[in-house]
Formats: sequence, C-alpha cells, structure tokens
Amino acid sequence: MKKAAIILILLGSLAGLSFGESNHNIGLGLIVGEPTGVSFKLWSKQAVAFDAAAAWSLVGGEYFQVHGDFLLHNFNLFKVETGRMSLFYGAGARLKFAENATGGAETIFSLRVPVGLAYEFEKTPIELFLEIVPMLDLVPATELQLAGAVGFRYYF
Repeated sequence: MKKAAIILILLGSLAGLSFGESNHNIGLGLIVGEPTGVSFKLWSKQAVAFDAAAAWSLVGGEYFQVHGDFLLHNFNLFKVETGRMSLFYGAGARLKFAENATGGAETIFSLRVPVGLAYEFEKTPIELFLEIVPMLDLVPATELQLAGAVGFRYYF
C-alpha cells in the first residue's frame, strides 16, 4: 500500500509541470533491464523532460523501486535522415524497497545520474531509448551502483 501511495504522489506531482508545444508530451512505455517495469515521461520544453518509472527486479533478490529524473536532451549531436536522435543526461533520485540479509524490509535512497540515447520516430509517436545510470546509495549505507536499461514509450 505504501508503494502504491508513493507512485500516486510521484505521478500526481507531474500535473504542475508546463507542457511543451508538441501534441505528444506524455509518454508511457516499458523499461527492460534490472529492474524491469513501466516508464513515464513528460516533456516540459523542447529539450527538457521529466521521467519516472516503477519497476521490479527479475534477477536475484526481489525488490521494487520507483525513480524520477530531470532530463536535458541534446538533439544537435546526431543527424538522422528521419525522426530525431538525442543524447540525454540528467539527475534524479530512486527509492528501492528490498529485503535485507536478515529478512526484514529495507528502504534504500539513491541519487541517479542517467545518461543515454533516445530515438523518436518521425511519423509515429514512439521513442526508443537506451540508458546507463550511475547511482549513489545514501541511505541506509553509502554505496555506488550501476544500472542500465532499454525501453520504449508511446506518446499521446
């Protein structure tokens, strides 16, 4: 129940962001990696977006996590014949709900620095992306982590 409340608060907080000029500002899709889950992205301006995900571990110990990132996109680095491709980077945070070594519940808070590539199709409101995310766990202990994922979002 606590996890669902956190997700609703996170998604509800997006309502205050201003929408960009595109008709397709809100993306919803899947993110595959460790963990795997549902991905959400809201464009605020042409090169500025906020993304969030709710994901579950499919490997090793079971856990659930939510994260949110502020992202900047550079569309000038790659020239493609159709659509558009960007390098994105940003900063965010993660809450991970896991089981600790003694079988008790553990909540981990981390800072995230996502870096990746995104391709947006020209005539179809679909985005494909690949990201690598260094993370610094701060609570309950300090530890460096590295995550990666691929995914897609459909924009409406």
